[in-house]
Amino acid sequence: MRGAVIHAPGDIRFETLPDPKIVDPTDAIIRTAVTCVCGSDLWAWRGLDATDEAHPMGHEYVGFVEEVGPEVTAVRPGQFVVGSFATSDNTCANCRNGWQSNCLNREFMSTCQADYVRIPNAQGTLVATDEVPGEEFWPGLLAVSDVMGTGWYAADAAEVRPGSTAVVVGDGAVGLCAVIAAKERGAERIIAMSRHESRQRLARAFGATDIVTERGDEGVARIKDLTDGIGADSVLECVGTAQSMSQALRSARPGGNVGFVGVPHEVAVDGQELFFSHVGLRGGPAPVRRYLPDLIDRVLSGRIDPGRVFDLTLPLDQVAEGYRAMDERRAIKALLKP
Repeated sequence: MRGAVIHAPGDIRFETLPDPKIVDPTDAIIRTAVTCVCGSDLWAWRGLDATDEAHPMGHEYVGFVEEVGPEVTAVRPGQFVVGSFATSDNTCANCRNGWQSNCLNREFMSTCQADYVRIPNAQGTLVATDEVPGEEFWPGLLAVSDVMGTGWYAADAAEVRPGSTAVVVGDGAVGLCAVIAAKERGAERIIAMSRHESRQRLARAFGATDIVTERGDEGVARIKDLTDGIGADSVLECVGTAQSMSQALRSARPGGNVGFVGVPHEVAVDGQELFFSHVGLRGGPAPVRRYLPDLIDRVLSGRIDPGRVFDLTLPLDQVAEGYRAMDERRAIKALLKP
């Protein structure tokens, strides 16, 4: 088969790789329908995550089941399936508590920018649709496998409630999906922080009521201006930098909540500041599997269309251009077709 391999920062190659095989009885092999480049993939592309040796890339996927191990009964060959970037058995104590991304048998997917993918823990990870959905739904379902599920978790962790005010820090695919999530969860006011006109337009289409272009101290001051000097009920941090986390924490009102889903890089939280702010803080890798059935239904019913975050479509063999376009902010998110 063919797949994307990173060799060094800025060096993604499309190479011939061994076909995946069933290794454990709980595995499945899928044929990729569509895959994509994630904003978090850019950490390695930019050299901010170390690449000690060449390795495959990609953790978002939807596709057709080709083969299953003997212990997999939840899905069968030929079905169209959606999974999560974090695999889970969906039976351990952590999974039963709703934290499938902290499954005791968790494995993070990392080989999905390819023709075929081995899915560990397939029994608990994959959700099959009732029938093969039309191709027009594939981008939205692909978004559900990570960025929409992660945006939803940001809203969940920040306790977005009906009638509340939510701030979304970050205008990448996760941040834009977090706007969808905040609206779906009933937020009355959704303030998207963005400096890019095309992303601002999409944020408004998804439900943002206000746009804030300022960052840092100025961004916090603008949020306070918009909330009568108090701050927002919920803040959804979708970037992962020190500045974005500081901005998120200081934009929440006393008693408010921050949900952080941007993968942290050089982020440190001041315990004294957090203590006296009365702001709640929760985040981590999104338990996407918890949300999959509901989000799949919302996409297939047409209630939400997170696939709109894909503003560049490329053949899979042009995956390197997808990385470049996202790195240079020529694209929000690149969809890859095998």
